[in-house]
Amino acid sequence: MKILVFKNKNLSDFTSWPIWQCNPSRFDWEYGEEEHCFIISGKITVEGIENTVEIVPGDYVIFPKGLKCVWEVHEAVKKHYTFK
Repeated sequence: MKILVFKNKNLSDFTSWPIWQCNPSRFDWEYGEEEHCFIISGKITVEGIENTVEIVPGDYVIFPKGLKCVWEVHEAVKKHYTFK
Protein backbone atom coordinates (compact mmCIF):
# COMPACT_ATOMS: atom_id res chain seq x y z
CA MET A 1 0.00 0.00 0.00
CA LYS A 2 2.01 2.92 -1.29
CA ILE A 3 1.11 6.55 -0.79
CA LEU A 4 1.04 8.21 -4.23
CA VAL A 5 2.04 11.86 -4.70
CA PHE A 6 1.58 13.79 -7.96
CA LYS A 7 3.17 17.24 -8.34
CA ASN A 8 1.91 20.49 -9.86
CA LYS A 9 -1.82 19.85 -10.09
CA ASN A 10 -4.31 22.67 -10.73
CA LEU A 11 -6.28 23.84 -7.66
CA SER A 12 -9.35 24.72 -9.71
CA ASP A 13 -9.97 21.01 -10.32
CA PHE A 14 -10.66 20.38 -6.61
CA THR A 15 -12.42 23.46 -5.22
CA SER A 16 -15.77 21.66 -4.95
CA TRP A 17 -14.30 19.15 -2.46
CA PRO A 18 -14.56 19.76 1.32
CA ILE A 19 -11.66 21.37 3.19
CA TRP A 20 -9.78 19.85 6.13
CA GLN A 21 -7.29 21.79 8.27
CA CYS A 22 -4.82 20.78 10.97
CA ASN A 23 -2.25 22.64 13.06
CA PRO A 24 1.26 21.25 13.59
CA SER A 25 0.97 17.89 15.31
CA ARG A 26 1.89 14.20 15.09
CA PHE A 27 -0.73 11.43 15.05
CA ASP A 28 -1.45 7.87 13.90
CA TRP A 29 -4.07 7.39 11.18
CA GLU A 30 -5.77 4.51 9.37
CA TYR A 31 -7.74 4.92 6.14
CA GLY A 32 -11.08 3.11 5.98
CA GLU A 33 -11.56 4.36 2.42
CA GLU A 34 -9.24 5.52 -0.36
CA GLU A 35 -8.68 9.26 0.08
CA HIS A 36 -7.70 11.69 -2.67
CA CYS A 37 -6.58 15.14 -1.59
CA PHE A 38 -5.06 18.35 -2.92
CA ILE A 39 -2.75 20.27 -0.60
CA ILE A 40 -3.50 24.00 -0.50
CA SER A 41 -0.98 24.94 2.18
CA GLY A 42 1.31 23.41 4.79
CA LYS A 43 4.11 20.88 5.00
CA ILE A 44 3.55 17.26 6.05
CA THR A 45 5.52 14.03 6.30
CA VAL A 46 3.45 10.85 6.18
CA GLU A 47 5.15 7.59 7.17
CA GLY A 48 3.52 4.49 5.74
CA ILE A 49 4.63 0.86 5.83
CA GLU A 50 5.87 0.87 2.21
CA ASN A 51 6.99 4.48 1.85
CA THR A 52 7.38 7.85 3.53
CA VAL A 53 6.39 10.98 1.63
CA GLU A 54 6.96 14.71 2.02
CA ILE A 55 3.83 16.63 1.01
CA VAL A 56 3.75 20.33 0.11
CA PRO A 57 1.31 22.78 -1.51
CA GLY A 58 0.28 21.78 -5.03
CA ASP A 59 0.58 18.05 -4.35
CA TYR A 60 -2.25 15.66 -5.23
CA VAL A 61 -2.06 12.67 -2.89
CA ILE A 62 -3.79 9.28 -2.91
CA PHE A 63 -3.92 7.36 0.37
CA PRO A 64 -5.01 3.74 -0.22
CA LYS A 65 -7.82 2.07 1.72
CA GLY A 66 -6.44 0.16 4.71
CA LEU A 67 -3.26 2.24 4.98
CA LYS A 68 -1.91 2.64 8.51
CA CYS A 69 0.42 5.62 8.81
CA VAL A 70 1.82 8.39 10.98
CA TRP A 71 1.19 12.02 10.06
CA GLU A 72 3.74 14.67 11.07
CA VAL A 73 2.29 18.11 10.32
CA HIS A 74 5.28 20.49 10.28
CA GLU A 75 3.36 23.58 9.09
CA ALA A 76 -0.42 24.01 9.44
CA VAL A 77 -2.09 22.10 6.62
CA LYS A 78 -5.16 22.97 4.57
CA LYS A 79 -6.38 20.50 1.95
CA HIS A 80 -9.31 19.65 -0.27
CA TYR A 81 -10.27 15.97 0.03
CA THR A 82 -12.67 13.29 -1.17
CA PHE A 83 -13.13 9.57 -0.58
CA LYS A 84 -13.48 7.10 -3.45
